[in-house]
Order: sequence, then C-alpha cells, then structure tokens
Amino acid sequence: MTNDKGKIIDLGGKLARVLKSWVRSRHFSARSAKALTTSAMLLLLNLTSCVSIKFSEPEQPEASVSPSQPTATTSPVADFPTLSPSTAIQDILEQSWVIYKQQFIQEDGRVIDYEASDRSTSEGQAYAMLRAVLINDPSTFALTLNWAEENLHRLSKTGELEDNLWVWLWGQDDEGNWGAIDRNFASDADIDAITALIWAYRRWNRPEYLELARIKLRDLWEYSTIAGPDGKRYLLPGPKEAFVPSPSTIYLNPSYLAPYAFRLFAQVDPERNWLSLVDSSYYVLENSSQVSAVGLPSDWIALDFKTNQFQSIPSKSKLKSVYSFDAYRVWWRVAWDAEWFQSTEALNYLKTATQYLQDQWQSTSRLPARINLDGESLVKYDATSQYAMLYPAMRLINPAIAEQILEGKLLPQYNQGIWDDESAYYTQNLAWIALISPDLVKNSQFFQPQPQFSEKSIKQ
Repeated sequence: MTNDKGKIIDLGGKLARVLKSWVRSRHFSARSAKALTTSAMLLLLNLTSCVSIKFSEPEQPEASVSPSQPTATTSPVADFPTLSPSTAIQDILEQSWVIYKQQFIQEDGRVIDYEASDRSTSEGQAYAMLRAVLINDPSTFALTLNWAEENLHRLSKTGELEDNLWVWLWGQDDEGNWGAIDRNFASDADIDAITALIWAYRRWNRPEYLELARIKLRDLWEYSTIAGPDGKRYLLPGPKEAFVPSPSTIYLNPSYLAPYAFRLFAQVDPERNWLSLVDSSYYVLENSSQVSAVGLPSDWIALDFKTNQFQSIPSKSKLKSVYSFDAYRVWWRVAWDAEWFQSTEALNYLKTATQYLQDQWQSTSRLPARINLDGESLVKYDATSQYAMLYPAMRLINPAIAEQILEGKLLPQYNQGIWDDESAYYTQNLAWIALISPDLVKNSQFFQPQPQFSEKSIKQ
C-alpha cells in the first residue's frame, strides 16, 4: 500500500466534509448525516491497518485565550491523536476516538446522546473533555468546553448568571425550542470537567484552564457540598434544594464520589479542604454498601443525619436504591484512586464491595445489569458498561478476571470504532475510559504542576 496513515485520515476528513455538504443539500436528518460520515471514516480507518506510521503531536493552541471563552484551534489531519508505542488497545483508543468525534460530537462541540431524544448533558461534555486531554486532542477539548460554557449556564429567572457550574440537561422542550431544559447541575459532570481542565493546563501549558478550574471549584464547594452534624462534609449530587429533602436527610449518589479528583483539587485549591471529601467519600462508600445484603453500591442512597444511618431511597421517588448503570462507575472512580494515589482505602473497598460480583462471574461468567438490595437479579440482560467499569478494578485486585472480562466481554463487543450499538453514547465513554492505561497518567505531568507555571501565582 502506497498511501501512509496520515494521508488516509486526511482523505477521510475531506470525504467527511464533502458528505456533510451533500447530505445538507439533500435534507438528510442530522443522525443520518452522522451515520454516512461515520461509515466513510470507518472505511478509511480500515485501510490504516496496512501501515504503521507514528503521528506528530497536534499543534499546541496559543496561550492567549480568555478563560471564560476558550476557543478551538486548527490542527492537522482531523486532530488524529498520538499514543505510542502502538498496541492493540492503543489502536482501539485511537480509532474509537476518531469515530466518536464523527458520530457524537457536532462541529460546534455539542455532544449528542441519540438514545435520549438527541439531547446533550453536562456529563457528555465532561466525558469528551476527559477523553480529549487523555488522548492529547487540544482542539476537540476546546470545542467541547466552549460549547458547554456558552450553552450550559445556570441562569436565574431574571437571566442573571447564578454560578459557574453547568446545567445538566440541554435539549428540545415541549414547544420545540432547543436550550437548557433542567437548570439543576450534576456534580459528577462538574468534577470531571474540572479534572480535565487541570490536566489540560498541565499537559498543554494553558494557565487560563487552571484559572477557570479554580472558579468552578469555588462554586462546586459552595453549592454542592454540605456539612453534616457529625462534622463531615459530603458531596451532594447537585443543588441543595434538589438533594436535601429535609433538614435531617440528604440523598447521595456513590458513583459521583471521585477521591482521586478531590486529591487533585487539593493541589490547586488550598483554600478549601478537598481532602475532607476523600474521607467522607470512603465513609459513604463503605457504609452505604452495607445497605445491600451483598455489599454492592447503589445508584442512589439516603443518609439520615439523626440516626447517622444509610437507608434506601423511598420507593415513591424517581431515584432508586439498586445496583445499576449509575453505580457501575464506582469501580472506575475508586480504581483510579488506587492506581494513581496508591490508596489503601480504595483497594480495601474494591476487594470487599466486588466480592459478590466476583463470585457471580466465577460461577456463570456473566453479570446481570440490575441487582436489587437483596442481591436478586432484576433483569435477564447484561451490560457492556458494567464490564467496562469493573475492568480497571479487577485489573488491580483480580487480574485473571480482568483478562476474562477484556477477552470475553469488552473486545468482542467492539467493532470498527463502536462498542455495542452506534447510538450507545454512554457505553462508548465508559468502555474507552476503562481501557486507558494507568501508566499513561502516572508517567505524565497530570498530577504534578508544570515547572513553566507556578500554580500559586495563578489568580484565584
């Protein structure tokens, strides 16, 4: 084969632009247009298996962007990322990122969830930012950040900016208008976005990203943490008015707890006691899992301040105390704390809380997607996203099961850039995050300040 990989990807980008112009002229739907351009990219990416060319780093953005309005920059060959040296997993990370951008990210940076009425969420924007900085794609990072900053403002009824957090849901309302349709924020998305901003500052020497991260940290602490009568400070899933149903009760989401992020926040924001959230995170994880007869975390859990006891959410609530799609993410977040900060609390929790799942796997090589507090399966199907989130945890505490999950559940579900179904936005993100090697981060500057900048010198 005479064409190298860069030329193939460049040709794919040109073909995608031609196709986009053509489908607009033929009045195709946005989703159909995405499918056509994705098919073109898949065809071109398949040809890349014939060559082995290492790409140069994407062009670095100029450091003159206002922190309130980051802008995208132009980089070569559609921002195709660089990971080295080449391995099968790294090839999957590269290919799936290119396809994800083609399939799920608009040209303006909006991330689309096709399985939910083409909506966008703060979570989706934050996942894109995490992935972009991990794979070294500054242009997509800036695009997705910029779209969120311009469209996910939390505004008061009079139109004034309330804070610098993001509304969690953006889409089409009952009257057909597009915009923010739920003004609550989701703290997991803001945590992921702030983490990505700090990493982006350190990786690309962009101090304005750190400045924006610190602004968001101030508001996250103010509006999404609460001090209990026991003296502990807890992370709420969103605004107090939404998750403090009474003065004596709070609702929590264990999968939002990110000890590794709180340790990172403590490095750049010494004015707030972020390490206290590490302590309360493990307190919540360890004690709330005991509500389950088999020791699993729940999607949602309640804490009664009067009795200092965790309990299931009332059945009339839309929030459910079951082990399901939210709770899967506990394994990823705790595993990252163990991998990157050598947390013994993290390892101990993973060994204990996953025991039921390990037993089930060893018995049947299969895990139900939803399990109630008594350990009973609620559905007959399984979920690639659960296996994905378990993988980094098992990689630490049971490498044999990790390898079985990878070979039996993750790789077989991957086909030319997509896990499961081309509309499965959630699965694409969790599967990709799960496959990131801990060495990629541990051996980078992500957890250490860049010598070119003093983080203490950046204005609060």
